[in-house]
Amino acid sequence: MADPGRGHPRDPFAQNPVGAPDREALLREVQAALDEDLGPSGLAADRTAALIPEGRTARATLMLKEPAVLCGRAWFEQALQTLAPEIEVEWQAAEGALIDTPGPVATVAGPARALLAGERAALNLLQTLSGTATETRRWVRRLEGTASRVLDTRKTLPGLRHAQKYAVRCGGGHNHRLGLWDAVLIKENHIAACGSIAAAVARARELGSGRWVEVETENPDEVDQALDAGADVIMLDEFTSRDLAAAVRRIRGHAISEASGGVTLETLPLIAESGVDYISVGALTKHLHAIDLSLRLD
Repeated sequence: MADPGRGHPRDPFAQNPVGAPDREALLREVQAALDEDLGPSGLAADRTAALIPEGRTARATLMLKEPAVLCGRAWFEQALQTLAPEIEVEWQAAEGALIDTPGPVATVAGPARALLAGERAALNLLQTLSGTATETRRWVRRLEGTASRVLDTRKTLPGLRHAQKYAVRCGGGHNHRLGLWDAVLIKENHIAACGSIAAAVARARELGSGRWVEVETENPDEVDQALDAGADVIMLDEFTSRDLAAAVRRIRGHAISEASGGVTLETLPLIAESGVDYISVGALTKHLHAIDLSLRLD
């Protein structure tokens, strides 16, 4: 059988197309951000923007204040255009571009009230997604020259799961499962509740639905149990370097291997030396630094 950890069709993480963001999820995330700031009354609720004469237009410059991977342009545009569809955004940097020199990245023009009322929500989304993509790029670069790839987790900011996973792809990382509904990940408590790894995997196969099945293991014996049970992906949680390398050799050609637990930028290359297919990192989406951006009227 071809090695599933090197592009085999069974590899659920192999492809990383950035593509267009999920439109329905984007609209939901943007509306939640606007509702949080403006409430149910929308633009009319902004008491400060009401000081500006109705009908006045303005032009503004979006400034990037630190090096970053730009990500979230669609969210930024939608936040403003939900309040005023006629708002125009002219970008000077591509989505997913690594910008080393701070400076202007876009110009924005349209009704002044809407620009100012939507400014904070638009910037919050853009700075968060750019921060996620920038952090991901740091981890991806640490793995250059190795066969291992970076995976995200479900440790995302509440309400921004789709957006952050899109940002991970913009940064060059790969997505693990989106949620509890699109794959089976059998962890320690599931094994205890089912009685054994074999019983848990067998039950997952009975339920069917074409979902891939992953088993989290904590020692070499559990790796053998997961292989015997026919798991598609085997997670190696906090294995020692020696045990990790041995487990990866045992798994190769039979399943996808994933290392997790206690991963840092410093230990990442050492983990990759094992030849593990993927390394999952919660820090991509939960330890991020929001990128400093500002919108100033010209």
